[in-house]
Amino acid sequence: MFAACADPKAIEGLTWLTCYLTSGKHLDFYWSFVVVLGLLAITAPAALTMGFLGATAARSRFLPLSLLGKGYAAIVRGVPDIVFFLFFVIALDQGIEYLKSLAVCDDPGWPWQGLEFRVCQEAKVPLGASPAIWHQAYGFGLAVFTFAIVFGAFAANVLYGAMGAVPKAQLETAEAYGMSHAQVFRRILVPQMWVYALPGLSNLWMILIKATPLLFLLGVKDIVYWARELGGSKTQAYEYPHSDWRLWYFLGLLVFYLCFTKVSEIVLTRLSARLSRGQATAAGEAQRKAAA
Repeated sequence: MFAACADPKAIEGLTWLTCYLTSGKHLDFYWSFVVVLGLLAITAPAALTMGFLGATAARSRFLPLSLLGKGYAAIVRGVPDIVFFLFFVIALDQGIEYLKSLAVCDDPGWPWQGLEFRVCQEAKVPLGASPAIWHQAYGFGLAVFTFAIVFGAFAANVLYGAMGAVPKAQLETAEAYGMSHAQVFRRILVPQMWVYALPGLSNLWMILIKATPLLFLLGVKDIVYWARELGGSKTQAYEYPHSDWRLWYFLGLLVFYLCFTKVSEIVLTRLSARLSRGQATAAGEAQRKAAA
C-alpha cells in the first residue's frame, strides 16, 4: 500500500508491522467487519418482519394460516442451525438455478444426474463469467435470507408469546368501544406487546451476533475466516512470514464481540426502559415509584 512496502523482506520493525497491517489481505479482513455489521443491520429487521408475520399468522382465526404460522416456527426451531444452513442454502441455490434453466436452457431436463446437480452454463446464478462482486453479493444475499428465515422463526415464537401476554381485558374493552378486530390488533395489541417481547428479542439479538461466524458455511469470508487465514503460520514463501499468531487474532475478535454485545446491552436496556414507561408491568411500576 505504501512505497516503503514494495519489498517486505527488506524492512523490519514498526515499518514492517505497518506494512503488514495495511496489506491487501488485511484490508479484506477489515472489510469483513463491515460485512458482518451489514449482515446484522439487514438481517435483524428482516427476521423481525418474518417473525411478526409468523406470529400474526399463528394467531389467525383461519385454521390453515394458523397452522402455517405455527408450523414455520416449530419446524425451523426444531432443526439445528448448522444443519439448516448447510441444507437450505444448497437447496435454495439449486432451486433458483433449476427454475432459471427452464427458461434459458435449450434442453431443460431434470438436473439431477445420479448424485450430481447439473444445469447448463446459462442457468448458473450468477454466471461463471460474472465479476467476483456479483458472486459475493449473491452469497451475501443467500446468507441474509437464510439468517432471516432461521431467526425469524425464533422471533415468531417470542412475538406470539408477547401477544398472548397483553391483558385480554384491554382487548375486550377496545372491542366493547366498537373497534373491529383489525383495529384492536393494530391500535391496542401491537403497541403493547413490544414491552413483553423485548427481553426475548434482546436474547435473540445476542444469539444472532454470536451466530455470524456461521457465515463461512455460506461461502462468505467473514472475520473468523480471515483471522484464521492471517493468523496461521506463514513461511518464507509468503510476503510477510511469521509464526502462528492465531491466538492474537482471535483475542482481537473476542474483544470486538464483547464490546459489541456490551453496547447492544446498553441500547436494549434504554429501549426497554422507554417502552415500559406508563405500562402496567413490573418495570413500569418501578418507574412510577422512582418518579414519586
